[in-house]
Amino acid sequence: MTFPSNFAWGVATAAYQIEGATRIDGRGESIWDRFCATPGNVLNGDNGDIACDHYHRYHDDVALIQSLGLNAYRFSIAWSRVIPQGRGAVNDAGLDFYDRLVDSLLAVNITPFVTLYHWDLPQSLQDEGGWTNRAVVDSFAHYADVVSRRLGDRVHYWITHNEPWCASFLGHYTGEHAPGHHDLSETLQAAHHILLSHGAAVPILRANGDNRTRVGITCNLTPDVPASDSEADVIAACRWDGFFNRWFLDPLSGRGYPEDMWTYYESSVPTIQRGDLDQISAPLDFFGLNYYFRAVVSDQPDAPVPGTRQHRVDGSPYTDMDWEVYADGLYELLIRLSKDYSFPALYITENGAAFPDRVTPDGKVHDAERVAFLNSHFAAAHRAIGEGAPLAGYFVWSLLDNFEWAYGYAKRFGIVYVDYPTQQRIVKDSGRWYAEWIASKRER
Repeated sequence: MTFPSNFAWGVATAAYQIEGATRIDGRGESIWDRFCATPGNVLNGDNGDIACDHYHRYHDDVALIQSLGLNAYRFSIAWSRVIPQGRGAVNDAGLDFYDRLVDSLLAVNITPFVTLYHWDLPQSLQDEGGWTNRAVVDSFAHYADVVSRRLGDRVHYWITHNEPWCASFLGHYTGEHAPGHHDLSETLQAAHHILLSHGAAVPILRANGDNRTRVGITCNLTPDVPASDSEADVIAACRWDGFFNRWFLDPLSGRGYPEDMWTYYESSVPTIQRGDLDQISAPLDFFGLNYYFRAVVSDQPDAPVPGTRQHRVDGSPYTDMDWEVYADGLYELLIRLSKDYSFPALYITENGAAFPDRVTPDGKVHDAERVAFLNSHFAAAHRAIGEGAPLAGYFVWSLLDNFEWAYGYAKRFGIVYVDYPTQQRIVKDSGRWYAEWIASKRER
């Protein structure tokens, strides 16, 4: 398999999952600090207070990325580290940390891809309604301006938001993520304001950069199939697609919200002002795809929105997250994005798998399942490129085992094992395999 010579091979992380240092150098409280502090929200009462201690160990982690032969690194910035209250006073110590991180990456020829929002809203803004309060859009735009004024001379790839579906639906409907709410109207209003803030940030990021600046957004998408040929299941699969995929893809590409889902949501639809949809559909330089699994669904009208039931597939392998391993889904999504939507370039901004990794007596981590997972998904990506998908890069999730949100430290996605008590890093077999893969692509 050959890939373009300028293809970005990287890994991805997120601030709250790896940085730690939540109470030093002026960082403010985020909704994940508050969520973790509430008993029962996170497995084993875990939190991100220390995580992978990346805040103090970033230089070693950059050296680790370099040792794997990667040429790109996607990371997020903690809003509350830069603007502790979400608006108002800027914390120079927070900006200084990201200055040092960016400079360390560039010094070893690793291109930074910066995500502005990976779910860690400043708690002070949540106290005012968070993403359900339209005022947060201006706060996010100001935050984007502050960060890009500081880093825009060196950072040329910006991602406004990571997975708006998770931030809205997991945070405000299922309650699995911060802030832990259970209200459909809140969910859809939050989703609208997240998309609106994305549109507000796009021209700011461009204005604070130069002709190399590229701006995008990342969405988690799932291909879906009906569990049977029945009309009810076929309709349910379409409804799932609207719930998970089209509710975000359509407005981002200038189509507005999908009419079938607007009708389905009835009185829970968000309040929209004139010009909102134009702002949301600000032209993108690229679209980031996070892909993990597909959905096999049947109709279940008495179930919560979207009124479907997901099914396990007999004979399919599953990860430690109980997600089906289905590499063809990545190919299907890339082809769909290239044919049905007008994004000029695509990046796989996350793809990876959790498995119950253990350090063996030889001091290594033998994760053959993850190697097989990555190999099959790389093949799917290559197949999509061959059929015209404008794929420009691939970021494996994740560099390090880390704080996996509501699962705490129970799930390991990293290609590098982290022993949390000692913070020792051990490159897994998958990390070594990935390094060899990249080297082989460059040799060709």
